[in-house]
Amino acid sequence: MGQNRFKPLAHPRPCTMFRTAPRTAAPLLAGAVVVGVVVAGAALIAGSQAPLSPTSRRQEPTAAAHTPTLTAAAAASPALPGEPITLGEGDLLTGVPGEGPLTSDQLDAWLADPANHRPLDARLPLGLAAGQGAIQGLDNNPLTRAKIELGRQLYFDPRLSSDASVSCASCHTPDLGYAADTRFGVGIEGLEGSRNSPTAFNRILSARQFWDGRAATLEEQAVGPIANPIEMGSTHEACAQCVAGVAGYQRQFDALFPDGVTIDNIGRALASFERAVVTGTAPWDYHDALRAFQRNFAEDLEYLEEDDPELYEQYQRLQQQAAAHPLSESARRGGELFFAERSGCTQCHVGANFSDELYHNLGVGLDQEDEDKVDEDIDWGRYVVTKQDADRGAFKTPTLRNVDQTAPYMHDGSQATLAEVIEWYDQGGHPNPFLSDKIKPLKLTKQEKADLVAFMKSLTGPLPKVETGRLPK
Repeated sequence: MGQNRFKPLAHPRPCTMFRTAPRTAAPLLAGAVVVGVVVAGAALIAGSQAPLSPTSRRQEPTAAAHTPTLTAAAAASPALPGEPITLGEGDLLTGVPGEGPLTSDQLDAWLADPANHRPLDARLPLGLAAGQGAIQGLDNNPLTRAKIELGRQLYFDPRLSSDASVSCASCHTPDLGYAADTRFGVGIEGLEGSRNSPTAFNRILSARQFWDGRAATLEEQAVGPIANPIEMGSTHEACAQCVAGVAGYQRQFDALFPDGVTIDNIGRALASFERAVVTGTAPWDYHDALRAFQRNFAEDLEYLEEDDPELYEQYQRLQQQAAAHPLSESARRGGELFFAERSGCTQCHVGANFSDELYHNLGVGLDQEDEDKVDEDIDWGRYVVTKQDADRGAFKTPTLRNVDQTAPYMHDGSQATLAEVIEWYDQGGHPNPFLSDKIKPLKLTKQEKADLVAFMKSLTGPLPKVETGRLPK
């Protein structure tokens, strides 16, 4: 979701936050290069519309009278040292302790705990850890448990949409790899967009967002769908008013942000949650880490147990982890082919997240009868943002991590399986005047195609446990 081109509605739909009972937003059922392992100091390369006035609807009282103590707790947080934490592990996304809708007492206790306002020193798990230096957005929007939790609530809350029917999770569902299994994003009233819903995980390694990169930050992207009339169908002003009308939200925003509920702060909270959603270590990562260790210490392996017991213990642990997450021979062959110059895969799918974060024309969606015709009905992708002809038909390289969970594929959802994706690359995409020079026919054998699919499936790691309910009343 958040990908669709649209024309503003003449009359935005009214906010329903004040007339619709809060609902638990159940998700709708409807993607190594380098793996960093530090061993004994050796790094192993393994449109905004005018809002409708809500005055005709009864608002819940705000929590302004309860916020001074909470705000003081939050204000003290910058002085606290960062808490080291590995994203994707533990209970970071499991919400405020308890069951059922969030109560005022539970929120007050949560916000009064200084630990929830302590900045987090975010670390990435094995595999993604090689991208630690490429983490985006934390300088301007540091992570805290309280901010992540607020973002979690907003992410799963359909009340952010104009008719309380669509949440962020509607198109970016945890059970579907934080994507959707529909070809296009589906918004309020069943309105369908024109692009596939990209995954929302591993956004911490991405700066510009959307298939065309039109959002400069994750914060900007997070609030985009709210004002899209075929997605969440609201406006930024109306959404902020709606959120401020929920006492539990008002309490949290007043505690976390000096200016309380604003659309920018809604974006900051949502982005904090999304940055905490990362893929865990995949079978390929364990295999690659072990192989890297063996390569780096090839001449010393037989002496490790006697000469360096600690290093030998780490070697044993890598062996155990690889054995516990076996890699098929097909996936091994696929990995070798993937990283070989012959396939050209790593010209674009590079880095810890298997994406160069750039834009390329693969010919997808350009199989028109008259290929030289500049058709305004064609989705020209990045070109719409830059107005540079070289960007016509170019779309952002998606991550390959957990790609087995995020079908269908390509920006227009036109390819249902990974096997179809491989066939597309094997034939050299679809010829068009703007085709990337990186796209060439590969002439793969049937076995090689199967091996590449097996390799991509081996990039699937566990997603963090997340609470999808527990919203404020």
